[in-house]
Formats: sequence, C-alpha cells, structure tokens
Amino acid sequence: MTPFRNLISPKLSFLWIIPLLVLLAQTSVRAEIKPVYIGFDGEFGLKNSTSAQAIEKGLTIGIAEVNARGGVLGGRPLKLLTRDNRSVPARGVENIKLFAQQEDLVAVVGGRFSPVILSEIDILHDLKIIMMDAWGSADGITEHAHSPSYAFRVSLRDRLAMPAMLRHAQKNKAKRIALLVPNTGWGRSNVNAAERYLGEIGSDMATKVIWYNWGDKDFSGFYRIIQEWGADTLVMVANDIEGSLVVRYVASLPEDQRLPIISHWGITGGQFVEACQGDLSKVDFSVVQTFSFFQAEPTISATFMDWAKRLYGLERIEDIDSPVGVGHAYDIVQILARAIDLAGSTNRPAVRDALENVTAVKGLVRTYDKPFGANDYDALEQDDVFMARYDEYGVIRPLDVD
Repeated sequence: MTPFRNLISPKLSFLWIIPLLVLLAQTSVRAEIKPVYIGFDGEFGLKNSTSAQAIEKGLTIGIAEVNARGGVLGGRPLKLLTRDNRSVPARGVENIKLFAQQEDLVAVVGGRFSPVILSEIDILHDLKIIMMDAWGSADGITEHAHSPSYAFRVSLRDRLAMPAMLRHAQKNKAKRIALLVPNTGWGRSNVNAAERYLGEIGSDMATKVIWYNWGDKDFSGFYRIIQEWGADTLVMVANDIEGSLVVRYVASLPEDQRLPIISHWGITGGQFVEACQGDLSKVDFSVVQTFSFFQAEPTISATFMDWAKRLYGLERIEDIDSPVGVGHAYDIVQILARAIDLAGSTNRPAVRDALENVTAVKGLVRTYDKPFGANDYDALEQDDVFMARYDEYGVIRPLDVD
C-alpha cells in the first residue's frame, strides 16, 4: 500500500502550506499587539460600597465599546487594571506607585473618596501619572500648585455642588441652614464653597457649621445643637453610613422636628437606602447629582445598555447602582481614548497634553465640545448639576423627572 504522504504531490503540499504560514504569521502579529492600560484605584474593600463597582462598570463598558470600534493607536486594545485602596489614603499612594511601574499604562482613574485622591496629588505629579477623577469632588483635586497639572476630573466639584444645594434650600424658603460636614479635606472644601457662594450672592441667609468625624455613630447631640440654634434646613455632607444614621435619627423624632435634609452625593456611593432601614420615606430628603440615565441621550444610553446586558446582565437603567459613577467613568474612557490617539503614543506627558486638545466627544453625561483646556481641568459645569430624590423603590430620580 502506498503511504498516505506519497499521495500528495510536492506542488500540492506547497500550495497547502502557504495558507498555514499566512495564518501563523497573522496569529503571531495579533499576539504581539500590546494593550494600552487604564488603571483604577478604587474603594472595593469598603463594606457596603457600590461606588467602586459602578465606576468599574462604566470603565469596562466604555473600554468594550472603544475596542469594538478598533481600539486606539491603530488597533491596540484598551485594558483595565484595578487596585483596591479600601478608602485608605496610604493605600492609594502605594497603588499609584505600583501603577507607575506598568508599561503602557496611560492614566489612573480615581474613586469616591476625595481624601484618598488629595493624598495622591504630589506622587501623581512626581511620577507624571495622569489622574482621571470619576467621583471625588474636593476642589483641591484640580486646584493645586502643580504645573502642568496631571489631575483631570469628569465629576462634580464642591464649588458647583454647594451652590446647587444652597439654591435648592433658598427655593424652599430656607433662612437658617445648618451645615453638617466631616472634619476632612472634603468637609473643608464644602465649607469654603458655601462661604464663597454666599459671599458672592450677598445672601442674608444664616449658616452654622457643625463638624463631625468619620466613624461617628451617634448624631443626636449634633442634631440637638442644630435645633437649639433654630435651623430650618439641614445641608449634609456625608457618605452612606453616616448619612443613614442621620436620617434614622431624624425620622425617629416627632414630625414637626424633622428638618428637610439636602445631601451631598457621597451617600449614593453605598447601600444608603438599605442602611436607612425604611426610614428614608419619613424625611424630606434630596441629593445633588450630575448624571441620570433618565436624562441621557437616548441613542448613547441604548448602546450602553446593550453592552451592560451583554457584560453584566443588566436589563433596566433602574437596576444600575450609583449611576453617577457609571456615567462619569464611561465618559472618561471616551475622552481618554481620543487623547491617546491625538498623542499618537502611550507617553504619559504626551497624553496629558493631548487631553487639553480633545474636542467633540459624545458621552452619557453630556456632549463635550472641549472637556479640558490649559488651566481648565474640570469637564463638568454648573448647568450639569441638579437635585434628585430616591423614589419608593430606591431609584434616584431627578426632581423634574416622573
């Protein structure tokens, strides 16, 4: 019997091997395509947090969309790397140092806690690492002495948040406002923003600042001081745990002693509704926001939700926790991808410079004509800020949306 190999002529063998060689060459080329990395320094290890998970979803979906369009730099895919800072500033600093060692990592996205990002500002500039802030609102994140700045923000800032909250109080005829704030950089940023705004408008509205510490578990004494001073409105700067304790205490009082609460958005970064244990409906409660899927451009929102279903099994916008984190993070990816292509490389200083020249980016939060510029590192404006409420299902809805 003739061996099988002898049934194939030399000519046919040569013709057969050419496609195989081409395939192997193409596979080898694809294998050599290096990703371009985006880091995320998030508060994953914080109990009951939903903010880090929300930002991660926005980044992941944004990256999936960019990669489906062909990636960056002529075909290189974006890839996300995450590290957990547990909301501890020292951990955040160490994470930045580790991210800096990653080849082709162009930027790090910052999470919910302003004190963490504020502690990272010096090391970011020493190492020339771009920070894209997706949540932290302290003014000092983008207002600092470093030049050129490597800190960019697609998020709320306190000089926008506090005026929105105080205007909401004025709209509701408030005359004496108690400011309940944490003794942190975030709290001080908000007090400065309040004083600045009231000074600019020449308001005769009386304010009293009440400081508390993170981890405080009893707010009854603070509230008695507020009552004795004669406040008619409480403006609260808090995260989910402390905020829920305030709500539960106020709800426990007779109805005529329950002051309306106007809250900063830190409470939306965790399981705030659950922590309120059914008491939220007993209090007149509103919260500042910058993004809602109920107001997003329909075609962009629909594309986003298609990816959200594919990657996370999410069917409805109502199922998305901490929506501001999702919206900001998604938009950051779109802006950053454009900057990488403008820079033509993963060189961080070049990408930093390119961020100042990005134009015409369509995002979930808004369409950005020019998100950043020289000495302008905040992409959002006062018109992007609005007040919202939790509905009976725990969904955050803008006040003007049913």
